[in-house]
Amino acid sequence: MSIVVTNNPVVRDKLSGQEAGFHPVEFYDTDYLGVLKTVRDKIHLGHELLTHPLSGSVKPGETPYKTVIVGAKKSSLDEESLSIIEDSIQTCLKFTRSSAGCGMKKNWDAKILADFQLVDYNLVFSEGIKKCTI
Repeated sequence: MSIVVTNNPVVRDKLSGQEAGFHPVEFYDTDYLGVLKTVRDKIHLGHELLTHPLSGSVKPGETPYKTVIVGAKKSSLDEESLSIIEDSIQTCLKFTRSSAGCGMKKNWDAKILADFQLVDYNLVFSEGIKKCTI
């Protein structure tokens, strides 16, 4: 079974209450980069990416929220998933150095944060939950 890794409270709230057999949600109180690092740790444990960590046209420095879906734990390391997540982390770090941060929570008001949460939810729901492929 797939696992939804997120720092988005909307994803947590909307997907956690689904019927049995739905993807379990792991919520982390962290920033965008923290989600990517958590996913990297899961890949090292044998999970594989099912959605791309940089999906959509929202750059890491433009939103504090990220949701990634990984597959069930396997016995071996998925080299392609590891390469993708490492590249994604490096891309996020480039935004950290060149802008105000890699999805770090800035002084955004509640309405803007709610918009970012909805965008992330819609991306993962349309791209990941329905298809569960990169």
